[in-house]
Amino acid sequence: MRSATPFAPAPIALYSVVIPAHNEEESLPHTVTGIYETFVREQVNHEIVVVDDGSSDRTWAVLQDLRRSIPTLAPVQNLGAHGFGRAVICGLNNIKGDACTIMMADASDSPDDAVRYWRLLNEGWECVFGSRFVKGGQVIDYPRVKLFVNRIANFLVRVGFNIPLNDTTNAFKAYRRTVIEGCRPYLSPHFNLTVEMPLKAIVRGYTWTVIPISWQNRKHGVPKLKISEMGSRYFFICAYVWLEKYFSRGDYRKKNELPKS
Repeated sequence: MRSATPFAPAPIALYSVVIPAHNEEESLPHTVTGIYETFVREQVNHEIVVVDDGSSDRTWAVLQDLRRSIPTLAPVQNLGAHGFGRAVICGLNNIKGDACTIMMADASDSPDDAVRYWRLLNEGWECVFGSRFVKGGQVIDYPRVKLFVNRIANFLVRVGFNIPLNDTTNAFKAYRRTVIEGCRPYLSPHFNLTVEMPLKAIVRGYTWTVIPISWQNRKHGVPKLKISEMGSRYFFICAYVWLEKYFSRGDYRKKNELPKS
């Protein structure tokens, strides 16, 4: 599932991982160590930017301990207003890489899939989106109510934007830095950022492709997404990007550079 032929690839010198973390002291050691060991094995030059989003537990202390054994870990604290989207934006503001993937602190996302994203970005794709609901994808221990709501929400997004992507709400995606900058400003302070980023990238004309990925439910802590609080927020951001798609007359689309003579 691909948007168009990718442009001539520019090698990614540094691949950034952004992980928002709120009260994730139990999950972070396994999550960060797994990413680091996988990336080292696959020879991916990287940094891991974990954003402590106002945690009241030992999240920040755990990150300081992890820095002793994981030299690519670059923790930051979100000292402003909190929320999943705000934490991700804080992380994006602090990355040094040419490309970035967003992963969850609870180890639900596979580091091996993140490496596959990196390889496709190096082929020239500007965005790589994972789907848990295409052939080859997998979900493990997904709560039934959450799964039901997820499939309805993604169906409505797919129909409303006329796109083949069927897992827009999943945060685990990868973008070249040009996309991250080209889709600013970001308006979503909460989990609705997970749909704002890919939909803006698609509407603004960046190249993208989709691969199957796996997902497993957290082993520690409690989920941060509250479905009852997110319906109107998802609707708002989808309506905002939908209006851009159909009424902005292309004002925000990516400007392709002419080849140098």
